[in-house]
Order: sequence, then structure tokens, then C-alpha cells
Amino acid sequence: MSEELNFTQTECVICSTAVMIEADKSYWVAIGGSPNISMLLARKLHAPDVLYVVEDGTVAPQHTAYNFVFSGAGANANYRAVAWKDISTLAFHCAQGYFDYGILDCLQVDMYGNVNSSFLGGDWEHPRRRFGGAGGANEIASMCWRTIIQTELSKRKFPKKVDFISSPGYIDGSAGARERAGLPRGKGPYRVITDKAIFGFDEKTHRMRLLAIAPWTTLDEVLSNMEFEPLISEPLGTVPPPTDEQLTYLRVDIEPQGTIISTGEWISYKL
Repeated sequence: MSEELNFTQTECVICSTAVMIEADKSYWVAIGGSPNISMLLARKLHAPDVLYVVEDGTVAPQHTAYNFVFSGAGANANYRAVAWKDISTLAFHCAQGYFDYGILDCLQVDMYGNVNSSFLGGDWEHPRRRFGGAGGANEIASMCWRTIIQTELSKRKFPKKVDFISSPGYIDGSAGARERAGLPRGKGPYRVITDKAIFGFDEKTHRMRLLAIAPWTTLDEVLSNMEFEPLISEPLGTVPPPTDEQLTYLRVDIEPQGTIISTGEWISYKL
């Protein structure tokens, strides 16, 4: 009988992101939710000394668990930090090229990696539903060398054009679009990590490119969950499922409350 692995969409995204985190690089991580938890998991498994800063200005905290209520304040979130600065200080250093990667989640992302975290539907003055906004995500997406974006795969989250650009990707995809907007040369979105697939971006057209799909889905299903058709790599890679070790650390050590990791639909995969 095949062993069955059960995990949520969010757990899948967190584990895929954690595997990508490189021990010898520097990261600017969004303060709440899956980006922060991804970093904690990577530190637990393979990159204990990776340099990272948190969106609010905390530099290299040493906490090992995530608490949603105190994700941006309190002794736990800032435990043994090297320093506690502010977003402006981090943005200054990021503009100087000191951060290799940024990690963000989003409400929407389009074919050029533009991120919306502000509102859905309507317009700025009359949104159908308003959310918290960019916070420090605009600075992260604008000035980190490479940005990793996390989200579940669905048509609502992958529209042809985002309802609002909270954090810039490659704007309209044209050559020099970021530079014309006043952003540093040579930076931009790098990966979009979802529960069904992982995407990158074409170097010339800046269009989103499908790099790998999960074994519990199909190419047709991935494409049916997007309003636009991405470029497709040949051959396509495979997204590995979360491991028992990763899921145990997430559920027992890092976020036992389950406020974040329990969100999204459950996925059952026979190994």
C-alpha cells in the first residue's frame, strides 16, 4: 500500500520556498505569514546562519518559532537580534545592493511579476475589498536583486493584469521599464512559488515562465488556473512534495498554533 502524505497549500509553498533559500546569501523577508515561516524552516534544516532581515527593520533575529499575534513585535519576534532598525534604514542598505533576495506573498501577480497587495475589484477610491497594502513590500520588490513571490495558484491570483501595482515587477515587460520608473538596473522578480507549480521569468521578454509542476497536478490544470498563458520550459521540472521532516518542524516547532500553515486546501499525495 502506498504511503499518503497530507499537507496544506500553504505548507507546500513554505517548504518549496525554504528549499530555495541559500545559506550564503542575504534576504529581506516580509514580516508576516509564509515568507517569515519559510525562513525559519530553512534556518532549522539547512541554513542556520543565513543572513536575513525582517520587513519592520529587525536585523538577524534568532527566534525559532512563529507567533502570528506577535510576528512584528514582542520579545519572541526580535529575540537576540543584531539590531532593531526601521524600514527606511533597510531600504537604504537595499538600494546599495546589500540584499540578494526578497521574499513576499501577494493577493495577485501578473505575467510580468507585478504584485498587488492593496485591493481587489473596483478602483483605488472605490475598491470591492481593501487589504493592508504594500507595507515594506514595495521597497523589497524595487531594490532587492531578486524577488521570490509566494501564493496559491488560482485564476483570481494570476490575472492578465493586477488590479493595482503595490510592488513592481517588470511593469509592462518592455526593455528598461523598471529603469524608466526610477528603479535600479538589473533587479526584479525571480521566482513565483505556488502549491502546483514554480515559475520564473524570461530574460528578454520578462514574461512569466513555467519551470516546474507538482506531481499531484497536470500541465492543463496549471494553465486552467491562470488568466494568461505563461511561457513553458522544455523539459518541465518537478516540484518535490514536502517531506515528513519539514512538516514535523512546521507543525511541532515553528508554528504549532497553525494560524498560517493550516490555511488553504488540503492536498493528499501518494508517495
